Amino acid sequence: MSASTEQHRREAPDNVACLILTVSDTRTPDTDKSGQLIEQLLGERGYRVVDRRIVADEYALIAQLLDEAAADPAVEAVLLNGGTGIAARDTTYEAVRDRLDKEMPGFGEIFRYLSFTEDIGSAAILSRAIAGTIGSTAVFSMPGSTGAVKLAMTRIIVPELGHVMREIYKDRRA
Repeated sequence: MSASTEQHRREAPDNVACLILTVSDTRTPDTDKSGQLIEQLLGERGYRVVDRRIVADEYALIAQLLDEAAADPAVEAVLLNGGTGIAARDTTYEAVRDRLDKEMPGFGEIFRYLSFTEDIGSAAILSRAIAGTIGSTAVFSMPGSTGAVKLAMTRIIVPELGHVMREIYKDRRA
């Protein structure tokens, strides 16, 4: 790892306020294992979960919640799971993509690479994981399976969330 990356990580905030959105037509708070896992992994790192919701896989509902989260100063990052496949009902990708001011294509690329090499093989091509920013809010959208959530959270999101927020907030210091 480069010295500048190490420096950036040292300067990153230790605490990030997160909203977890599970996109599903069938999950309930009791059956939302992926949302529970996201909450657990964020908590283990010391990040705060300010809210956790389940929303139907409907473009307008997802877009509305993203707009609300981006406008809420209490939310610094939104972590979505579910609705990223290629079925007609899967609209999370479009709702997130259409709201992003800046995309982080590396998130989806690395997630699919890790999925291919460490988890599901060539089925990784079906994933439409996406990340970026809406204003000063970081947004990460991952598949809804607990395996995919564990992979995305432990290998990409948890290690880099503070660094992402440092980059977003450095413009405020300028």
